[in-house]
Amino acid sequence: MIEYSRFQLPNGLVVLIHEDDSTPMAVVNVLYQVGARDESPDKTGFAHLFEHLMFGGSKHAPDFDDPIQLAGGENNAFTNNDITNFYNILPAENLETALWLESDRMQYLNFDKKVLEVQKKVVVEEFKESCLNEPYGDVWHHLSELAYKVHPYRWPTIGKVPEHVAGVGMPDVEDFYRRFYKPNNAVLVVTGNIVTDEVRALVEKWFGDIPMGDPVVKDLPVEPAQERFEKRINYANVPVDALYMAFHAPSRMEFDFYVADLLSDMLCNGASSRLYSELLKKRQLFSQIDCYLSGSVDPGLFVIEGKPSAGVALEEAEAAIWQELGYLLEHPVSEEELQKWKNKMESTLVFSEGNALNKAMNLAFFEALGDVELINREAELYQQITPADIQRVAKQILTVENCSEVIYKAAAEPVSV
Repeated sequence: MIEYSRFQLPNGLVVLIHEDDSTPMAVVNVLYQVGARDESPDKTGFAHLFEHLMFGGSKHAPDFDDPIQLAGGENNAFTNNDITNFYNILPAENLETALWLESDRMQYLNFDKKVLEVQKKVVVEEFKESCLNEPYGDVWHHLSELAYKVHPYRWPTIGKVPEHVAGVGMPDVEDFYRRFYKPNNAVLVVTGNIVTDEVRALVEKWFGDIPMGDPVVKDLPVEPAQERFEKRINYANVPVDALYMAFHAPSRMEFDFYVADLLSDMLCNGASSRLYSELLKKRQLFSQIDCYLSGSVDPGLFVIEGKPSAGVALEEAEAAIWQELGYLLEHPVSEEELQKWKNKMESTLVFSEGNALNKAMNLAFFEALGDVELINREAELYQQITPADIQRVAKQILTVENCSEVIYKAAAEPVSV
């Protein structure tokens, strides 16, 4: 059980504080409810670029990193489809340094043309290295585009093309900051070796006078149900053939998300999982196989990916996956097997709550979802899952009509037959 205090400042900033005397450190985590899904189709990659720009200095802190490092700490950030998250880890006695820095860039970010140009080049280079020059690096461009037709999940966080980031101008930056980087669109979490009342006073000192922004209205299109199998073959300079199968899955707040999550573990998490033990260990059809959920706030994807073993045709390997999925749909999982995976999941949850940073990020995320107490209920939700739930959700999502498939062929161009 994670105990926490929650309050909201008049400017709309939600604050969560969790005391943890098992560590000498403190964590300051700021989550902004803005991600790739909040971008325009012709200006993608912007949320990720803005994450970089937030380290470009602010009015009273020209260099964000130096004060944190001088205080004995470190910081970083990440962006995904739904959120942008910044975190700072430092000795608890220097907590105020992180609160000062986060408040300053929330209110007084430095809009510098040189910083913008430098960070644009950094992000464009990252796009080239991770997506264009890395084997299979553009897989999410293909999967997203195949699986989504109207929802903004149809492009990955890094953006559709590098030209979108390269074309960003200062008016775009100022507008994005004004719309999304405001206290009423943020969640602040402080965890570690702290005292709640003292932290609350510091939060009110540094964040209390930041003006509230306009309400953020999100009216995202609902992705219609997929009704036919989608497939794309890429002939690319990759080491071996590869297969990616993406199925539409429940949203993060649905009970069926937990069912699908447990199902993904049952299929591919470790040596005793079904696809791993049968297709990789026993039949040796794959050299690598995995499955996972995208975990997005709106309905996401359940992905199965694999690389066939040497000498195994990709078509044979793919047929074996469908065979295993078909067996699952027709034969309910036993209570014994299900309980094993429930226990593993509970251990994973306990382990994930083992440090102050994970607790801070999880508290912020569940608050952003609208139900922070989920952090203490997830283990119970997994334990409620029945064999019938597993079979029901499997039949709902693991169908041919609900699948978008991307195949990589290890060849420079299509081979004539």
